[in-house]
Amino acid sequence: MKLRVATYNIHKGVTSLSARPRIHSLKRALRTLDAELVFLQEVRGQDELLAIRMDSPLLNIAQHQFLAGRLYHSVYGMNRAYDHGHHGNALMSRYRIMHYENLDVSDNPLESRGVLYCVIETNQANIHCYVVHLGLLGISRRRQTRDLIKLVRATAGEDAPVIIAGDTNDWGNQLGDMLRKTLHVEEVFDNLEMEAGFLNTLRRMTGQKPKLNPARTFPAAKPILRLDRIYVRGFEVESAEVLHGIRWSRLSDHAPIVATLKLKKRRSKKPETDR
Repeated sequence: MKLRVATYNIHKGVTSLSARPRIHSLKRALRTLDAELVFLQEVRGQDELLAIRMDSPLLNIAQHQFLAGRLYHSVYGMNRAYDHGHHGNALMSRYRIMHYENLDVSDNPLESRGVLYCVIETNQANIHCYVVHLGLLGISRRRQTRDLIKLVRATAGEDAPVIIAGDTNDWGNQLGDMLRKTLHVEEVFDNLEMEAGFLNTLRRMTGQKPKLNPARTFPAAKPILRLDRIYVRGFEVESAEVLHGIRWSRLSDHAPIVATLKLKKRRSKKPETDR
């Protein structure tokens, strides 16, 4: 079974500089991804002030529902509430969403962060999905990553298929090794980075491990920082790319990542024989 998966911080559906709504253009752009699973961050669940300012009641509809339309099932986890509305993470899935819950991982009064956990039902396996948006402070991200690890272990066990995707804000690439060692995941660009690059070739020749670098996704117009990730377990990564160009740079300050995954066959446990 193959899955096309995307992660995208949509910046609340408005342009990064002028804060003009782009929700209709965003919906059309998301359709072009042809993804079965879409992990979204900074999704508006409600914004009464924006709807009044732009004189459009449509802008007060929950964005995950509008973006999903009739093509996707969708769920939302609120991270931050304010007087006129709230925003958080969302998941859109072409498969039935069996279960979902939102884990508050905020650790300081200045930032509200969460992990949206969902179980997706397919005809081959139930897939455990985690939409993440981690904090701006390094110490917060480490604590939140530990909370994420506990959540994955408690819900997906040691071998169930897992997808962790979202905006990690981990520009220093400090958290990937922690996730790889504890959850046995890989980032979708790991093998692509290992196969290319002069420095990695030199490292292999000298007996060193190749450096694993995720993709650059921020700012969308000319990505410099490596903020967004897709970590997987139980899948082969067939392809991964960051979407660039004028279209995407006008929709959000982040560029989306899209990956094609192939579900691995799980080894069945041998039955115990009587002695």
